[in-house]
Amino acid sequence: MKILQIINSLATGGAEKLLLESIPIYAEQGMDVHLLLLNGSSHPFLEELKAKKCCTIHSLGTGSVYNPMHIFKIKKILKQFDVVHVHIFPSLYWSAFAKILSFSKMKMVYTEHSTSNKRRDNFILKRVDKLVYSQYNKIVAITPQVLENLQNHLHFKDENRFEIIANGLNLTKIKKAIPYSKADFFDDENAKIVIQVARFFEPKDHKTVIRALTHLPENVKLLLVGDGNLKAESEALVNELKLQKRVQFLGVRTDVLALLKTADIIVLSSKHEGLSLSCIEGMASGKPFVASDVPGLKDVVENAGILFPLGDEKALADIISKLLSEDDYYKQTVVNCQQKANAFDIYKMVDLYINIYRNL
Repeated sequence: MKILQIINSLATGGAEKLLLESIPIYAEQGMDVHLLLLNGSSHPFLEELKAKKCCTIHSLGTGSVYNPMHIFKIKKILKQFDVVHVHIFPSLYWSAFAKILSFSKMKMVYTEHSTSNKRRDNFILKRVDKLVYSQYNKIVAITPQVLENLQNHLHFKDENRFEIIANGLNLTKIKKAIPYSKADFFDDENAKIVIQVARFFEPKDHKTVIRALTHLPENVKLLLVGDGNLKAESEALVNELKLQKRVQFLGVRTDVLALLKTADIIVLSSKHEGLSLSCIEGMASGKPFVASDVPGLKDVVENAGILFPLGDEKALADIISKLLSEDDYYKQTVVNCQQKANAFDIYKMVDLYINIYRNL
């Protein structure tokens, strides 16, 4: 079976990481997998996937992913594939319009990764969304809440069009990761490291994690992994609070699993999520996981990791302090997180998608 995966780019992000991890497994299962990028600029994820030599990669250039001319480029190649699987806006739109213009009955799948977006509050775009989503034979939501919100937005009568498949990760790979020495990052043999892995874009909330350091001892340090247009604001906040010796910005990394193993506590502060792969990675890593009590995180973290009120830096600091001072609490949180993470095995996820492809 010949499958085309379409996404904006292979820069950082949960959906991008999902393709990096899952495409080699599709290939192992006998699928002829191709990847189409609206923007094929070089990024660590893309270079890592190229090195695996497990799929054919197509690029529409290095310009803006919002260029509607992508529709005509996508249109030219759709009919070469048995199934087209699309991720993320605007790939969602351009692929649907390409199908309409090609007058094709191409089988298409879309994975909805987010609980909300600004289009749903726009009178015109709400109606355009209905047309666009109607072009997809299957719409996969990554959590029950993502599905509920999307169904309330679209009001499609055909409930069989929808499926729920949780995002997955290579749990064995996570468990085998080797940590770095803390001295590689901080000149403090007593350092306790907190880490957040997240793009510096909305809806992420790095500032709350940074401010939490002001309520914690000097030996508590912070690693921030990722890049994005809000990074400068976080860097300015670190300077304002005089935390330069306690915070490091590591940028985009392909060794995230080793970094998670190096930390003492993993945090994800965000205003909302779909099903965050960083969340699952964190819970599977053997370290306690702490997250904002918000849609998309609460469903996964509750009764496993620890939740704190959105934007409450003091509550976050109190949780970190308790984890570092109470050994039994720390260990039990780790056990709870790992047990919850076991439900998100990427091999199970791939099998479910292949079943969809074959039954379209």
